[in-house]
Amino acid sequence: MRIARHLISAALLTTVAAAAFAPAAFAQAPAVLPPAQNAQPPAVPVSPPGGAPRSFADLTSRLSPAVVNVSTTQKVEIGKMRGGQPGSPLEELFRRFQEQQGDAGEPVTREATSLGSGFIIDPSGYIVTNNHVISAGEGRDTPVESITVTLSDRREFKARIIGRDALTDMAVLKIDAADLPYVKFGNSAGVRVGDWAIAIGNPFGLGGTVTAGIVSALHRNIGSGQYDRYIQTDASINQGNSGGPLFDLDGNVIGINTAIFSPTGGNVGLGFSIPAELARPIVEQLKATGTVKRGYLGVAIQPLSSDIAAGLGLPKDRGEIVASVEANGPASRAGIKQGDVIVRINNQDVTFDNTLSFVVANTPIGSTIPIDLIREGQRRSIRATIVQRPSENIVQARAGLAPDAADDDSSGAKSPASEAAKASLGITLQPLTPVLRQQLRLPDTVTGVVIAGISPSSDAATKGLQRGDVILKIGQKPVTTPAEAADAVAAERKAGKDTVLMLVQRGVTPARYTGVKLIPAK
Repeated sequence: MRIARHLISAALLTTVAAAAFAPAAFAQAPAVLPPAQNAQPPAVPVSPPGGAPRSFADLTSRLSPAVVNVSTTQKVEIGKMRGGQPGSPLEELFRRFQEQQGDAGEPVTREATSLGSGFIIDPSGYIVTNNHVISAGEGRDTPVESITVTLSDRREFKARIIGRDALTDMAVLKIDAADLPYVKFGNSAGVRVGDWAIAIGNPFGLGGTVTAGIVSALHRNIGSGQYDRYIQTDASINQGNSGGPLFDLDGNVIGINTAIFSPTGGNVGLGFSIPAELARPIVEQLKATGTVKRGYLGVAIQPLSSDIAAGLGLPKDRGEIVASVEANGPASRAGIKQGDVIVRINNQDVTFDNTLSFVVANTPIGSTIPIDLIREGQRRSIRATIVQRPSENIVQARAGLAPDAADDDSSGAKSPASEAAKASLGITLQPLTPVLRQQLRLPDTVTGVVIAGISPSSDAATKGLQRGDVILKIGQKPVTTPAEAADAVAAERKAGKDTVLMLVQRGVTPARYTGVKLIPAK
């Protein structure tokens, strides 16, 4: 462009000089260009349909300062590599790699980083993001080691976690700052399919990216958890957008961008946001106390699929079937039984979009509510009192499948005997209690120890063992406690065996034998 401007100026100077020495009769008028195609505005101004703005620029400039980049740092373990065949060209390579891991065979760790988004909800520095953005581990149950928040003006702050809720995938952070720009939650209950939506975030680390689209569906259940109730949008959401806000045209946050459906990992027009009606009360609790209290009924439920509905002679997608009832829980005290189909609760129909879990979780603790259910083809009405949901460890322990069981010493999940079994076999054991027997639907004749947790890299996992399996015998010796199991494994190791024979039962299926390799003693 600079070269072009110079050429134009030079041409103008040459024309003026020539005119000074040439007779006036030979002067020529400059060529007249035809008008440009876009020189005239349209006779009728073009307006977007439905009163939508001609541009999102003013809205974006107002909202973008409240959207932040959330980056995390954590140490990850580099998996151990198996050595090559003796004499093969790879044997030396594997030997050198093992030397890097040290004499004890400890794996090498590397520092890993991840990027996400968030938004400021308070000028004193409270920030909302997704729990998975600031969590590590396969189950996303461990906080990352370091969190850095970068503002739109490129200022960086170290953040600390105020609270997080894995069940709804939300977290609240805090940075030490003041007078920050912030945004407020809107009313997502009033959002309609077809409304405009604007997403602001940091996809692939590209800060301050703005995309627009419409709300393409509501109350979407994508199978990611028991409280699924997403807003679906075609506003482009990609990796790195997680935790960022979804705005309406008034600039209010109507959702928290959380997930996408994609065969490639990139956006294909199917993005999902946690609605503000669900997020706001969770955020308020996390900000105030760091934890979340929600209602609890004490039942395990399944959707009423077409085959289950057909077997019961009921319409599908209306109600949920009770798979099990917690002993002495609120549902049990109210008279709910296994096999009941709950069709209405607290004056709300139970559907695929309005699940029992969602209704119960948002019911005030201590409330006594009506429940309509179908039992043996007959509709019945009962009343149940909602209690506070226990911690997830306790909930899972009551279901019989918790790696850390309950806060009950009788579980055996962290006993020395259980730790010994974990060190030898890669599995965590707990006693077969009456609650576990009921949840696992085992007859009274079955005795043994229950697998409460299993290492994915263990030979036991390779052989197909899983949480909830019951070990009846080890080395042909019956075992009924984790201590007996640990003693049996120790006896097999002392006998010079590197594999132990176990008789394992899963549910009501016949027991089967399997051989599991022992983990070498350190």
